[in-house]
Amino acid sequence: MEKVLVLLLVALAVAYAVPDPRGIIINLDDGELCLNSAQCNSKCCHREDGLSLARCAPKARENSECSAFTLYGVYYKCPCERGLTCDVDKTIVGSITNTNFGVCLDL
Repeated sequence: MEKVLVLLLVALAVAYAVPDPRGIIINLDDGELCLNSAQCNSKCCHREDGLSLARCAPKARENSECSAFTLYGVYYKCPCERGLTCDVDKTIVGSITNTNFGVCLDL
């Protein structure tokens, strides 16, 4: 137990000693592996399909496919950039399966 505690403290000391502002768990750049959109600078953790690894990706541009906000934090299509809205027909099944896709529009 003591060895595990010492190992944990050493790992934390190394993590805090890293001067890189990018971060290890948060502030991830596009293309880096993520578990949730809150970790990414772009606020979009994207995966191609259910079996692929999720990576940070840029938000969807105008007239691009998009997803509405989801509680899962991982998207098959990224949400729209700031100032755009995702025109999507939400369904209960789509909310559960994370497949409510639409198009980014500037209102």
